[in-house]
Amino acid sequence: MHRLWMIFAQAVTVSLAVLFVVSTLKPEWVGDRPVLPSITIQETLPAAPVAGGRPVASYADAARVALPAVVHIFTSKEVKAQRSPFADDPLFRHFFGDRLDNRPQQRASGLGSGVIVSPEGYVLTNNHVIEAADEIEVALNDGRKLSARIVGRDPESDLAVLQIHANDKLKAITFGRTEQLHVGDVVLAIGNPFGVGQTVTMGIVSALGRSHLGINTFEDFIQTDAAINPGNSGGALVDSAGNLVGINAAIYSRSGGSLGIGFAIPVSLARSVMEQIIQNGSVTRGWIGVEVQAVTPELAESFGMPSGDGTLISGVMRGSPADRAGIRPGDVLLAVDGRKVNDPQAMLEAIAALAPGRKAGFELRRSREKIELKVEIGRRPALSRGE
Repeated sequence: MHRLWMIFAQAVTVSLAVLFVVSTLKPEWVGDRPVLPSITIQETLPAAPVAGGRPVASYADAARVALPAVVHIFTSKEVKAQRSPFADDPLFRHFFGDRLDNRPQQRASGLGSGVIVSPEGYVLTNNHVIEAADEIEVALNDGRKLSARIVGRDPESDLAVLQIHANDKLKAITFGRTEQLHVGDVVLAIGNPFGVGQTVTMGIVSALGRSHLGINTFEDFIQTDAAINPGNSGGALVDSAGNLVGINAAIYSRSGGSLGIGFAIPVSLARSVMEQIIQNGSVTRGWIGVEVQAVTPELAESFGMPSGDGTLISGVMRGSPADRAGIRPGDVLLAVDGRKVNDPQAMLEAIAALAPGRKAGFELRRSREKIELKVEIGRRPALSRGE
């Protein structure tokens, strides 16, 4: 009996040892094992390589390209202190005389932004940024501050060109193409809002060709929802590659802050104005000396016109090119040099684009008859902002 028990115990021990070895080395021989709980996760794939090695969602490369060419502009001018409220009081004037008018001089300061457009130090900005300033200082992206001189201004497009002199070639921005800009394109606004320092905001092009806003005489704005605030004026609006597409100029706001409607002067207009200013010191535009108004349906009916097309000539300046050519008040201008005009703004732009001294054909309607006159284009008089 004892012998049988020893044989049984040895057999069980050997069997357990064999089972342990087999289950460790060959678990599939002993059937299924319990499955441990698992978690399914979703992991992003590595970003596809792009220019500069950054993901598409980042505009850091565009900002890096444009930032060195955007500058801060600090202006100052001398102004008289505020007039005393008692200056017009006869009793006070009797005792103090003209001393009430001897107001001390004070310096008023302002700030804005600008864009370096050439290595020679030309800086493009808004006219209202530097208007009436007697001292202008430009702060570069690297911290240097340089004095600037005004090369020329164009109040009617609200553009101005400055020049600074540095000991080295300055980093200039690359100009983009306005015709390649579309509604929905991503743009970055770069400037110095509220004087806090260089700032980049991102948005899209909301609209193109905005006009009739009453901001400038000549308007063809890019509308964007990239945040533009006071101090951004004159700064750069760049595309997703860092190329200049506009000069930030104005915002629509009831509070003074950005409401998502900003306006920039397109680079095509800015370049044309800039080149004329650098070459000639001013911008030359065509002029014929007329006052115009829109043709409303009521006016069209009263004049017996078949439609509301064209622009009504409401006044003609004596001795002007229009007067010499025979244009009369009451004429309706239909086309300028083959270009149809449907409103006063279109007429203004069409005439301004003509070179002074050349003769252009003007199509008009007079007493229900169409006539064509040749007008020798004059030079548009220089205007101060607000005239």
